[in-house]
Amino acid sequence: MGEHCCGKKDKESKTETVIRKHEVKSGQSRYGCEWGDGYSDNFVPLEPLDLSKVKTVNDLVTAMGKTACGGRTVGEGADVLFTMSNDPDSFNVLTLSGIMTVAKMSPIMCEMIERGMIHAVISTGALMAHGFIEGSGMKHFKYQLGQMDDKELYYAGYDRIYDTLELESNMDKAEELMKEVFNSISDDTILSSRILTYKLGKFLSEKKMGRSVLRSAYENNVPVYIPAFTDSEMGLDLGVTNRKRMLDGKQPLVFNPFFDLEHYTEVILKQKNLGIFTIGGGVPRNWAQQVGPYCDIINARLFKGTGVESKELDKRYFKRFKYAVRICPEPVYWGGLSGCTYSEGVSWGKFIPADEGGMHSEVMSDATIAWPLIAKAVFERLDEKKIKIKKNFDQARFMMPRPD
Repeated sequence: MGEHCCGKKDKESKTETVIRKHEVKSGQSRYGCEWGDGYSDNFVPLEPLDLSKVKTVNDLVTAMGKTACGGRTVGEGADVLFTMSNDPDSFNVLTLSGIMTVAKMSPIMCEMIERGMIHAVISTGALMAHGFIEGSGMKHFKYQLGQMDDKELYYAGYDRIYDTLELESNMDKAEELMKEVFNSISDDTILSSRILTYKLGKFLSEKKMGRSVLRSAYENNVPVYIPAFTDSEMGLDLGVTNRKRMLDGKQPLVFNPFFDLEHYTEVILKQKNLGIFTIGGGVPRNWAQQVGPYCDIINARLFKGTGVESKELDKRYFKRFKYAVRICPEPVYWGGLSGCTYSEGVSWGKFIPADEGGMHSEVMSDATIAWPLIAKAVFERLDEKKIKIKKNFDQARFMMPRPD
């Protein structure tokens, strides 16, 4: 079947017929061959972007999807996000990396969670730590390049993140708040990032602090995983807490990252369809996506040859993402996971290929530009159609066991 680049199938397209129709004569001119008119080969015509007809963000993004290059990927990204949000069987994962909370993208994350579009969050620890600071009412600041050199910034108590500033005093204040949560944890508790983010979200909610990802996630039963937890201020704060405990003659709090891996895997195994919306790449993206290969090798290495019916095993353990959108400017040729294409991911068993129904959109853009456009367009579509997202699963189940 033919398809658009985001993976949507054209019901009228028949690639086999097209291939037979156009005979290729190597080494000869195409003159004298039968030429197509675009429509005859199921190509979709482009349409001019007429701003006089644009009244809403959705109008703009929809029109961009009928143009070319980066503009088209923004439109197609919105189409995939809208489809996965409305699929009642699709469990959707949001992966986050980069500067997004300091860059003030938090309300977009929160609204996606609150509307029921997102059912699990996988993030860098830094992004959640800065989000906790923001949710606690503290401020980040603009920085103009050259305004103050980095050496002076250090001694003035400013930590630079490209063109923004985090205050070191903010992180000290945040550590005092986190310490309240850490000190409330019983000595025999085995921690994971999901347990800690739940407790931090609960703290923000009960204290009625500002809107933040952790608070929205807690209030909407959305688990938050931080695979590289110690690579962040949040992890360092827990490290300091444990050093203080040992100085006081207490045992350090135990942290087991495999609790996250197994909890996430069991949640995924319960799903019929899977969607993923990725900002950036890095560890959060790969950790989220590797669940497909993990389930595959669990099946192959633990159960194959045990007498259990192979079809039943595949039905439970063969898990791949059907829907996928990533917003990241990194090119594929650097070889990093952040730039890895979904087609490459198909080879690892992470994604359903387009010819089997997968819908993928790759937006090679700065997320602070493309994400607001895509998200707002989808919010407007949902509101215009009066759609309240309903899923065929109980979201509250995925917080179990509840780490209160």
